[in-house]
Amino acid sequence: MRPLRRLLLLRHGKSDWADGSVPDADRPLSPRGRAACRLIAEHLTADQLAPDLVLCSSARRTRETVEQIAGALPAAVPVLTEDRLYLADVSDLLDRLRELDDGVPTVLLVGHNPGIHALATGLLPVGERSRLPTFPTAALAVEDLAVGRWAELGPSTTRLVSFVTPRSLAGSSSH
Repeated sequence: MRPLRRLLLLRHGKSDWADGSVPDADRPLSPRGRAACRLIAEHLTADQLAPDLVLCSSARRTRETVEQIAGALPAAVPVLTEDRLYLADVSDLLDRLRELDDGVPTVLLVGHNPGIHALATGLLPVGERSRLPTFPTAALAVEDLAVGRWAELGPSTTRLVSFVTPRSLAGSSSH
């Protein structure tokens, strides 16, 4: 049985550093980043990981990540692009998630390291935290809440359902 609340944590795809004059917030995805997002989109579809809401950093690379996985998202899913999520630290991410309406069962948060990794590990029980040793670009952690309300989210309040990286998905496909 699926829990009442599920959190999908996605780090943006690899960004393009070719033009050093581009401000950080305006860096686009690289071709490798777009390819990685396609793998994540296939995984979201295959595992039926459809969010009811998407929270996205305002950075170009996170917005493009959402665009690349859009085919795996429900057609009418709201996407909230928020400046406060750009390079947000773990406490800011947690504050934002605690504001969610309890009527939203599954949320996809698309953000940046180190905040997204710190959030993903910090929500897990201490004994499970080592299951997320790194959080490369386009990695996706799926965590189920062990608490009943978003406002109760905090340390050790989730359990890890799955963790995939583009490399692990590419290795498991028929490519």
